[in-house]
Amino acid sequence: MISTYVNWGNSRVKLSWQAGDALPDRHLITSVHGFCFDQHGQLLMVDLNDRGWDFPGGHTEEDETPLQCFKREAYEEGYVSGKCQLLGAIAVDHHENPNFDPNGPYPIVGYQVFYRMDIEKIHPFVGGYEASRRTFIDHDDVPEYYPKWHELYQAVMDEALKIDKNER
Repeated sequence: MISTYVNWGNSRVKLSWQAGDALPDRHLITSVHGFCFDQHGQLLMVDLNDRGWDFPGGHTEEDETPLQCFKREAYEEGYVSGKCQLLGAIAVDHHENPNFDPNGPYPIVGYQVFYRMDIEKIHPFVGGYEASRRTFIDHDDVPEYYPKWHELYQAVMDEALKIDKNER
């Protein structure tokens, strides 16, 4: 497990990457994200209207599984579909966050679940949701697009890249 601290607004939060194929308890999952690779190994990045370049992800809807959420977000933001594999989760720990609101929407320790998608179909990009465009890049170029890239995201990417095609 690898951990780091990040500042989210006025809050200092501990993040810890936990690779594996077991999902956290559903009520502790705060968001679902993933890395989508095309047939050439290029990584999908989406330009989100309110955040800039990012990888697909978002919050689960009522009665939606994390996998269904990721597939929906990948389609809505990047207009791609494909086979997915669970990579693990980042634990978001607010125990040391003096600004944590115990009556707020998030648990004291929540989880951001991550998947890898092997894109099987690239649909026409319509931009009908929250992304204005998409691009495919070499995975080593992510920090040029995503300024919040840090060692935990790199650990998730390393996990995604470890997956052999025979395992998919």
